[in-house]
Amino acid sequence: MTINHGDPVWMDLSTDDIEAAATFYRELLGWEFQDQGEEFGGYRIITRDGKPVGGAMSSLMGPDGPTEEPQYPTAWTVYLKVDDLDAALEATTAHGGTVVVPAMEVGELGRMAVIFDPAGAGLGLWEVGSFEGFVRDNGPGFPAWFESMTRDFDAAEAFYREVAGWQIGYIGEDGQPADGPSGDIRYGATSAAGLCEADSFLPPGVPSYWRAYVVVEDVDASVEKLRELGGTVLDGPVDTPFGRIATVADPQGGSFQISS
Repeated sequence: MTINHGDPVWMDLSTDDIEAAATFYRELLGWEFQDQGEEFGGYRIITRDGKPVGGAMSSLMGPDGPTEEPQYPTAWTVYLKVDDLDAALEATTAHGGTVVVPAMEVGELGRMAVIFDPAGAGLGLWEVGSFEGFVRDNGPGFPAWFESMTRDFDAAEAFYREVAGWQIGYIGEDGQPADGPSGDIRYGATSAAGLCEADSFLPPGVPSYWRAYVVVEDVDASVEKLRELGGTVLDGPVDTPFGRIATVADPQGGSFQISS
């Protein structure tokens, strides 16, 4: 599947127990964590069947080396591909976003930055060098969908149109195309990612955020396995027009979606 400008291209996990996370995701999703060495700060490339699906890094690592306290919360970050990172960062600030981590080189692999959109959702930007990103083959263990749960749909929609080149089509509650956003349910999507108006149902204090969906063969069986491994079910499983879905978290608290 071709990954174009504005499409999700990568996801990575920041966690305070990377070894425990590696065990959990290996048992649940068949992922392998491959240490990239000191040159990349112990960053792990996550693979399934030898194909890249994401990355992981210890939150107990700061600019000056290992730390006793986590430097970041345990969470997954979604990255969008951009053709020109410098131009994307200029557009970010021009359209109400905030640059958190400025552009940085990642060897010959590419260039990255971390931003907040104007609705407060954090995400990464990736300009491809020698590394093209994850493989999306829609099989078990691979990422299949990404969406921003936003508290300000209008601001986020305008932002992603301008910064990521999104052309958004609207979808109704039944999963069918709609003429435009309506009522309390507003959902727009590109061919690779979605934008959901979540202000009406997110608990107080929960900011806008991006979330990732990973395919499993059987959501209910995976939920039972997840519980055995020390994970938590946050919502579901539920049937939707897009498949059966559950919102879950790993034992360290990193949340994600599983779907079939």
